[in-house]
Amino acid sequence: MSEPVLAIIRRYLDDVLPEMGLELFDLQFRRDGKGQILRVTIDIPQGGDTGVTLEKCSAVSRALGQYLDVEDCIPEAYSLEVSSPGLDRPLRNPAEFERYVGKMCKVRTHYPVDGDKVFVGEIKAVEDGGITLELETGRALRIEHENINKARLWF
Repeated sequence: MSEPVLAIIRRYLDDVLPEMGLELFDLQFRRDGKGQILRVTIDIPQGGDTGVTLEKCSAVSRALGQYLDVEDCIPEAYSLEVSSPGLDRPLRNPAEFERYVGKMCKVRTHYPVDGDKVFVGEIKAVEDGGITLELETGRALRIEHENINKARLWF
């Protein structure tokens, strides 16, 4: 899929999702097995009081499906999947870490910190280009954002 088509879909979702009390978390179009899949991941904005329900995913799928049928901007056959980031959601940037201060996460680093590259701990602070985790041992550990390879909430 060309970037302009993804941009069209993103603009549509950025317009319609706030009306539904949602926000766009991720948008992908990929070949998967025998066909193409348009994956839309939706989330509740910070401060929202409920999670992403099956009903909300269905409503977004119906609205986007109708829009795509009318606009006919994807010429080949595809499947549409709408989901939430899940309980073990990825943490991709400082704002997402900030949103989940006080929650447990698992962080993989590019380079070792104190001899290790994988850490599980509670997010204690997000500041000055890094995060501070309280590890399960009770020790505080600072990890620079640029050293974070992958991070997810941990349950």
